[in-house]
Amino acid sequence: MVLSQSVRSNVSLAIIDRLRRFLLIDDKREQELVEKQVHDIDIKTPSLEQQVGYLSGGNQQKVVLAKWLSVGPKCIILDEPTRGIDVGTKAEIYHLMRELADKGACIMMISSELTEVIGMSDRILVMSRGRIAGELRRGEATEERILTLAVGERLEAQLDAV
Repeated sequence: MVLSQSVRSNVSLAIIDRLRRFLLIDDKREQELVEKQVHDIDIKTPSLEQQVGYLSGGNQQKVVLAKWLSVGPKCIILDEPTRGIDVGTKAEIYHLMRELADKGACIMMISSELTEVIGMSDRILVMSRGRIAGELRRGEATEERILTLAVGERLEAQLDAV
């Protein structure tokens, strides 16, 4: 995200090659694409020319999502997608993630919020010491099971030492 640039510039940045006609950007096509993304993701902005740096943190997150969703990815990696945003925007991001998954997109979410991981995931891979310590499916995952996988070996060793 380029904070000093407009919503329009940020959203179209990843697909600028598709918007070119010869050496110029097709402004009408760019306008239509960005308007659709702003509407679909419900980015709250006074205009497409608003500098992203003046938007709320949640709307900045949505601009980043809009940019990458405009590419039409089959798989998207979201690293801490709701960090630092309000509860209402979190719900909107979760809804968008569910819609994408329902349409067949692969979503890899990295999050330190266990409730978020449990609530949003079909499958959870727990990492410990740079390796996958275990896999849990929806319905199997609890905070306790995740934490046990994340620190299990070390915790067992500490308990044995006592």
